[in-house]
Amino acid sequence: MSVPSIPLQLLEQARAWRAVDPDPVTRGELEALIDIEDLDELTARFDGRLQFGTAGLRGPLGAGPMCMNRVTVRRAAWGLVSYLLDTVEGAADAGLIIGYDARANSDVFADDTARVAAALGMPSTIIDGPNPTPLLAYTITELGTVAGVMVTASHNPPQDNGYKVYLGDSAQIVAPHDSGISAYIDRAPADVPVVGLDDVLISRIPGGVALQPYLDALSTVTAADVKVAYSPLHGVGGAMIRQAFKQAGLRPPVVVNEQFAPDGSFPTVNFPNPEEPGAMDMLIALAAECGADIAIANDPDADRLAAAIPQPDGGWRRLGGDELGWLLADHILRNTDGDDRLVITTVVSSTLLGQMAEAHGVQYAETFTGFKWIARTILDRPNDRFVFGYEQALGYLVAQRPLDKDGISAAVMLAELAADAKAKGETLQDRLDGFVATYGDHRIADRSVFMPPAAGKESVERLRSNPPTSVAGNAVLETTWFEEAGLLRFDCGAAGRVQVRPSGTEPKVKVYAEAIDADPTPLLDAVAALLTTPPPGPGEGDKNWH
Repeated sequence: MSVPSIPLQLLEQARAWRAVDPDPVTRGELEALIDIEDLDELTARFDGRLQFGTAGLRGPLGAGPMCMNRVTVRRAAWGLVSYLLDTVEGAADAGLIIGYDARANSDVFADDTARVAAALGMPSTIIDGPNPTPLLAYTITELGTVAGVMVTASHNPPQDNGYKVYLGDSAQIVAPHDSGISAYIDRAPADVPVVGLDDVLISRIPGGVALQPYLDALSTVTAADVKVAYSPLHGVGGAMIRQAFKQAGLRPPVVVNEQFAPDGSFPTVNFPNPEEPGAMDMLIALAAECGADIAIANDPDADRLAAAIPQPDGGWRRLGGDELGWLLADHILRNTDGDDRLVITTVVSSTLLGQMAEAHGVQYAETFTGFKWIARTILDRPNDRFVFGYEQALGYLVAQRPLDKDGISAAVMLAELAADAKAKGETLQDRLDGFVATYGDHRIADRSVFMPPAAGKESVERLRSNPPTSVAGNAVLETTWFEEAGLLRFDCGAAGRVQVRPSGTEPKVKVYAEAIDADPTPLLDAVAALLTTPPPGPGEGDKNWH
């Protein structure tokens, strides 16, 4: 059986890319694919380009426009800077701030961004050393730059990297900026001009200098007698957590030494996401061994926070994202006052925050999926005093700045509330049990149905165009489509609600279910099954499709 020869156009694309690639590793990788005429692999790498959206860029490291590499980053930087120069008054004077994490090539991508910006006449400042995303976001408004770039893939697999963009208000980009920047990237020259790193328009600040204003803004905790076990999961949060705890007046956390130093290969975890089963096992073992009151972890770029708490039987339990959100919200609402206070969550998070807001007489908003929409809601409501926002995917904001999720300041507040509960003779499980007594038993269930992105969008669209009238035997009382979030919600009354949306960054569709004093799992199972099951033909019938 003969192997089909490589199409001439594809070969020309690959050779043109190789000619402008400044990285000998990816250039050699592409050379090898050309030499062996690997049609499948070359097609996969050159069938379009990584799309720049509200999450910026994210993808596997490798050669070609469908991967993260120096050519992709230089073209993205050219598009971003050109867009800012053309659309934002004073952009050329305000400049960029650039940060990076500890993943492979993050520092190189940061340098390339500055080199491209300088070639276009825009000054930039690089925060030296691998640092957390919240520090980059905070420094944007501290220095008054027009925008910020963070080179990170957050909690993605080790082979990935990414490119996150913030505007001058320290909020992640939303429409129309995402599509505007993307259109400029399409116009980027094949061989993007760069200058040397010694150019006068490129400056650097030590990470410690950038960190001090952030630390100075942290409040001193009111209760500090708490033992915290901590892991950054090989990410960049460790040093900053230690300094933040010291600044706040907390005792140093007991750390998982094997996971403390930044390491982009993430050697002790299969998947560097604290939501994943097993990711916090070493941390929980340490917490049990040292008699900690709480165990906390950041994801690799430290913008998310996870926690586990001891149980009456002596074991430990990892908290769900909503549970952690409830604890933080309760603590903040107990310790602030005023009916102008505003709390915000997203459509896929629990409804309990809304009940808390009503009980405390404060303002409440529910917005689209993604922390960028929480930030936009804060900006759109200047007459309300924002005090807390969260999304169930472990994203929390407990301060006024930055306008993005921050796993460092949230960790300080979580330690404080654990100390407060301890001083009052309560456990964190006691507080969670108290929410059940006050607001009802909010039960949360979620699941990921893995499928290619295009198939995922098609499945959700199919459900939207032909929605079930009942789910798991429960009548669907209302079907709601949230266009901006790409999310479909089925409300089944007392049986609960179930929601479904394609992931914006991973090849899966996410299903979320919630019920009060009832089990939401049947709703979850039924809708997950519908994603891969076409609707029946006339007269066939089904317990979920009618």
